[in-house]
Amino acid sequence: MTENITSAARPAPPTGGFQEIDGRRVFVRRTGSDGPAVVFLPGASSVGLDYFLVQQQVSRFTTAVVYDRGGTGYSDPLPLPRTAAAVATELHELLHAQDIAAPYVVVAHSLGGAYAHRFAQLHPREVAGLVWLDAFHRDWDDFMPAEAALAAGERMAPDPAQIQQMRPALREMYTELLAGYPEHVRLPLIDAHTSDEWLQAGFAERGNLVALAEELRAGPDIPDVPLIALTAEGVDPAQRALTSQQTRLRIAERTLREIGEGKRRMIAALVSAVSHGEQRTVSGIGHSQLCFQRPDVVVQAIRDVVDRAARA
Repeated sequence: MTENITSAARPAPPTGGFQEIDGRRVFVRRTGSDGPAVVFLPGASSVGLDYFLVQQQVSRFTTAVVYDRGGTGYSDPLPLPRTAAAVATELHELLHAQDIAAPYVVVAHSLGGAYAHRFAQLHPREVAGLVWLDAFHRDWDDFMPAEAALAAGERMAPDPAQIQQMRPALREMYTELLAGYPEHVRLPLIDAHTSDEWLQAGFAERGNLVALAEELRAGPDIPDVPLIALTAEGVDPAQRALTSQQTRLRIAERTLREIGEGKRRMIAALVSAVSHGEQRTVSGIGHSQLCFQRPDVVVQAIRDVVDRAARA
């Protein structure tokens, strides 16, 4: 059963509740009915309620589940980073504890792609389809320039003084991203997203990107299920807020072009590995903006995968 438990040490979620997993509280919010259930895996620095508007729309045609991984968001603390297997096992236990029947359509954004891939490796028969939202790919380094390698991403974590300095820009960014959300969800999310605890958790989760890629390469490819990958082609405001001006100036225009071209080739390889794969680009939207500013595009991709999974 979902338990609405709060503690003085952590803020209460504005909606949703908790499921106990291994003696810990994992935040979960389930809406809608029927199947296959759509399960959202947020990226680093993101949480389940970031998909609030998307979840509302998806729940009109099937079950929609958002949650926070242990150590992130409203879930209880855990040492970070974690292995992909640990996260995938936690999600599997959560879905079964909630009596949400498999198979699932898994929607993964950014770092959530690592955990979605591992979930599919461990439980291939429980995955009906995949929606890739600019998500992590185990072969990232094969397609990207050295300046954008996974090892470089691990070194991006700022120190406490830098976090304090960037907080106003981050608050402005989340205020803009969450502008269309209802007030009872929007205001707590803005405060929580710019808190030391959530910011530090987001950076900590990025601390083992190279190991995650190695872990995934040791296992099989994604299962042959319907897959739609959305690629954001705009400038990302989160990256701008987290990167100093000096660093941005060092990133040559040529490198940015190489990253964009590398992403397109990488996702083309991903979708070509399955029988029913499709790549869709979203212009004018940055990596962190997809679910906030183009929920229509995200929902359409999910609906299409749900329909294709039903036919398959």
